[in-house]
Amino acid sequence: MLVNADFPRPAIVTPDQYRWVASPQRGVERMMLDRVGEEQARATSIVRYAPASYFPRHSHPGGEEILVLSGTFSDEDGHYPAGWYLRNPPGSSHEPFSDEGAIIFVKLRQMAPGENRRIRIDTGQPSGWRHRGGHSSLPLFTNAAEQVRVERVPPREALFQGKVDGAELLVLAGELHFENQRCPRGSWIRLPAGEYPGWVASTQGATVYVKNGHLPNPAKADQSMRFA
Repeated sequence: MLVNADFPRPAIVTPDQYRWVASPQRGVERMMLDRVGEEQARATSIVRYAPASYFPRHSHPGGEEILVLSGTFSDEDGHYPAGWYLRNPPGSSHEPFSDEGAIIFVKLRQMAPGENRRIRIDTGQPSGWRHRGGHSSLPLFTNAAEQVRVERVPPREALFQGKVDGAELLVLAGELHFENQRCPRGSWIRLPAGEYPGWVASTQGATVYVKNGHLPNPAKADQSMRFA
């Protein structure tokens, strides 16, 4: 299965385009954002847990990255309300569930083989945030291969300053605009390497998950802004 698998091209999925697909486990549905493979796939998804739903214990050979968007997501190690960032390294396993229901952003099989850090960060805690002018940034993970953070962008200001080496975005609050394209809360955006001064926050500002450095080599990418 291939979903938004042409990585040198930009891609956008807005909430009005969500199409929920049942997972193998009852009560758990997925909105596929990008995917290369079948059930065991390199995948980026939004996953919706119904109340009292669960997944049997399973492993993550290529790691798992999670951002809890609503409700409370749980596993045997704890309960994680909206705003928690979780990173489970390659070779880890768990038995996830949700008593009240939850929606999570999930990336599977996208970590370097040698990564071994298990990370739990509450993005609602003010202590980790860094402030630069009107912008605020919360670093979530950094290594030689990628950088992950949450950005708070002031109204009408640009998200990026200068060239980026490819980026993946999820709008967590507010709205991003590019020309006539509106990306409200829940929008997912993937951009190849380039300069994107036109990506700006709306009049209410925006809070955005931002991931850089992890996309395939963009040397031959088509840099035109033709969205998939």
